Amino acid sequence: MMNIMNIEGYKAIIKYDPVLDKFRGEFIGLNGGADFYATTIEELKKEGRISLNVFLEMCKEEGLNPNKEYSGTFNLRVPPDLHAQIAARAAAEGKSLNKCVTDLLGDAVHSQ
Repeated sequence: MMNIMNIEGYKAIIKYDPVLDKFRGEFIGLNGGADFYATTIEELKKEGRISLNVFLEMCKEEGLNPNKEYSGTFNLRVPPDLHAQIAARAAAEGKSLNKCVTDLLGDAVHSQ
């Protein structure tokens, strides 16, 4: 189960906080923190929109880009046997190791 809620084109991770007995939403992919709490899904959507709009307005006032920028590069460490298996698959498919891993990751994310 994926606990991601889309609010106005922005993604928020939703978790249950047993101490507060509420759901907590936290936007991802932003240049700062924007979170919200509620007890129902409808309230969560409403509070999420409010939190997001406050964050976006603050960024606008300060001339900041609200979106986190990703370089497209990250290091991935895998066990040597998995590395060998992926390299073999890439070779069998006529792909570079990077293209093979990118395709596998894309398939995994889009199948959710």
